[in-house]
Amino acid sequence: MTDKVTIDLGGRVALVTGASRGIGRETAARLAAAGARVAINYQRSVTDAESLVRELGEERAFAVQADVGNPRDAETLVDAVVAHFGRIDIVVNNAATFDMNLFERDDYQAWQRGWQTTFAVNVFGAANVTYLAMRSMRANGGGKIINVASRAAFRGETEFADYGASKAALVNFTRSIARSCAKDNIVASCVAPGFIDTDMAREELAAHYEDIVSQIPLRRVGTVGDVAAAILFLASPLADYLNGVTIDVNGGSWFH
Repeated sequence: MTDKVTIDLGGRVALVTGASRGIGRETAARLAAAGARVAINYQRSVTDAESLVRELGEERAFAVQADVGNPRDAETLVDAVVAHFGRIDIVVNNAATFDMNLFERDDYQAWQRGWQTTFAVNVFGAANVTYLAMRSMRANGGGKIINVASRAAFRGETEFADYGASKAALVNFTRSIARSCAKDNIVASCVAPGFIDTDMAREELAAHYEDIVSQIPLRRVGTVGDVAAAILFLASPLADYLNGVTIDVNGGSWFH
């Protein structure tokens, strides 16, 4: 075979949550470069989202504000994408929140708020967006759900157990979609990044960089491009038979 293999997502519409920065932004850019039209969801970073739309072109991308942790916002978001592009073929559930929430903290109310906020965005937001987007997918012959989990889903975390538990729930949610929705030609997959150089991880990286890198056989922290490349593959026809899988993107720092 001498034909060059390319990824062509022409005619596909992708919704990427939390797409104004970091992994989401790079993912949206790569999906658009492969020919997809992309809805760029953001919560607060309107300037970043609008700059990405200008970069990709208004015929190929548009920005839509929503807090996916709010069920009404999730519905408004999906409705806006369908109204703008006419359909949804690919959902990348990337929006997430993270904060320290130590077992040793004295403030019980703060402990509860941490769990509630983390699960509202990381789990319920992904579940609601997926549920709503599937309506369009079923009407148009199928689709793909790609969830952005974390190494924390498998390792267990000492300083942010709520985040790790939320990402473990996302992995299981992916498997539930895989078993339940393949009959509708809807498949699901998951990426589980390790430490990636993003705004979310920057404080932790600054405080523990040497220790973090020492745990990674490749001796470097991952980039947003490392994760976005895996997501692009999963979104492409090359991965049509992958269903319920989790791809680790961690440089070999954790196995499960």
